[in-house]
Amino acid sequence: MPRRTATMLASTLILIALLCAGVFIKVPYSEMSPGPTVNTLGDHDGEPVLQISGHKTYPTTGHLNMTTVRVTSADYNMNLVEAVYGWLGHDNKVVPHDTLYPDGKTEQQSTQENAEEFSQSQESAKVAALKELGVPVKSWVIVSTVVKDSPAEGRLHAGDVIKSVDGTAVKAPDDVAKLVTKHKPGEKVVFTVVPAKEQAAAEKAGKTATATTDVTITTAKSSDSGASRAIVGISAGTDHTFPFSIDIKLADVGGPSAGLMFALGIVDKLTPGNLTGGKFVAGTGTIDDNGTIGPIGGIELKTIGAREKGAQYFLTPKDNCAAAAKDTPQGLTLVKVNTIDDAMNALKDISSGKTADLPKCTTKG
Repeated sequence: MPRRTATMLASTLILIALLCAGVFIKVPYSEMSPGPTVNTLGDHDGEPVLQISGHKTYPTTGHLNMTTVRVTSADYNMNLVEAVYGWLGHDNKVVPHDTLYPDGKTEQQSTQENAEEFSQSQESAKVAALKELGVPVKSWVIVSTVVKDSPAEGRLHAGDVIKSVDGTAVKAPDDVAKLVTKHKPGEKVVFTVVPAKEQAAAEKAGKTATATTDVTITTAKSSDSGASRAIVGISAGTDHTFPFSIDIKLADVGGPSAGLMFALGIVDKLTPGNLTGGKFVAGTGTIDDNGTIGPIGGIELKTIGAREKGAQYFLTPKDNCAAAAKDTPQGLTLVKVNTIDDAMNALKDISSGKTADLPKCTTKG
């Protein structure tokens, strides 16, 4: 066999061997890719995404699309070939497995956590939208979750309304932790609450629950490394009563990043005219009850997915601007927003064609 042919044959066999080895070698990485994008003003799976009853609504045109990222499952074992292909590709992103599933989190745990964040983002979107329109919303602080085997287990329950701690009125979820941590581990703290069952019954009857119960709990030491602060084992959140019904119908989506686009969609449906002027606007960002927009993960993939669907403008959280601007899809304008007011002003400029006035993202932010 000629030397050149033998060399080519040997090289080919080595390459095949390496490829075969790469297929069987598993690496601790996961993959992210552009996910579906849904118009909050339109329909999804045959029904409107935003369903409002009990209040006048108005026709809308254009797009206010929420965007998503698709990720590999927690039990997916990526091989070396797939990892290299993902690293070399443009539309996908390979990240350490622990980035998506920290502390050995299972697929079920991750799905549950994402579902809870998605539900909370919907509530905050409704509140932010109604506040933007000057519509009053009643709110109160509740026990959001109770940690298993904590001092609060069996004493406090999810949905209990927290009126005060040690006699000091509670006005925001952060107040609860501040009041509890004034104690040392082992000391007693008194919660004044409206039990969840009584609160639910009052809401159903259209009344305000007034009967309260004092619950005394002995604090424990935080399990955080090096921490000696007192805890009772709950997380506090906020619940609301809305003056009319707003339902968000969107299955198989998780996480908090659609909050901004849901809020804008609600505002558009509740006001005459069109926020977009018929333009295709997409975006992302968490939103809190006061309309402040927060950063999200996977921004580069969301801009790709949005542009592939036809988006012309992308509402981008301020803290994501620098990363997004490093590789902006051609034909897509990244608009920097930090509050719902920023987003509303940007939509006004987009609708009127004053795009030169838009606050655009740059690689510096």
